[in-house]
Amino acid sequence: MGSVRESEFWVAVAAEFGDTYGNTVTRDLVLIEFGDLTAVQAMAAGHGPRAVWLALCAATDVPPSRRHGVGQLPKN
Repeated sequence: MGSVRESEFWVAVAAEFGDTYGNTVTRDLVLIEFGDLTAVQAMAAGHGPRAVWLALCAATDVPPSRRHGVGQLPKN
């Protein structure tokens, strides 16, 4: 997962966590990497989607093998 757009972040969240839990985890789980902001707050504060995705994965114990490539939108 190189450069990530916000839309790709949300695709990755839905693929990894599902829509309902993904919505909850991105709005309720604080990420210490960003001064105790949630994923949604961190992106609103200007942190990049890739950094937020990796912090979210670390906080939720997503295996490293599933942290890269998920959420990539198909190239047209």
